[in-house]
Amino acid sequence: MVQLDGACHCGTITLHVQLASPAGSYTPRACDCDFCSKHGASYVSDPQGSVRITVAESGRLNRYRQGSQTAEFLLCAHCGVLLGVQYQESGLLYLSINSRVLDNNPPFPPPQSASPKLLSPQEKTQRWKALWFRDCTLQLPEHDTGSQTENTA
Repeated sequence: MVQLDGACHCGTITLHVQLASPAGSYTPRACDCDFCSKHGASYVSDPQGSVRITVAESGRLNRYRQGSQTAEFLLCAHCGVLLGVQYQESGLLYLSINSRVLDNNPPFPPPQSASPKLLSPQEKTQRWKALWFRDCTLQLPEHDTGSQTENTA
């Protein structure tokens, strides 16, 4: 497993990622929707890996739905950095992370364009469940009003 760490700009939200293969074997996906394009997002995921997102301060995680309203984008409420996107179904959490928030510039190949606007809602969710992290933990502060969600592989 390859361990990668990252954070939003202000450091309030951190990511700990484990990939099953070296970073160079993953091709980030640059979503062509208006929201992701405006954020310059480039997503990477590994259904055999894991991701843990930790929010250090209450109220600092913003969630935003757009497009089909099916997935939630995760943003820092303080510095505005887009950390990733999540999808929940039947109590399971799936995540894809913005590779640009990872430290030390992992040697990913250049991103390839992805066009989810061309997919039906069912095709999108099938794609997400096949490609995104399945072993996911979202840790919120104990006093946060949001719920803590965790998957076990």
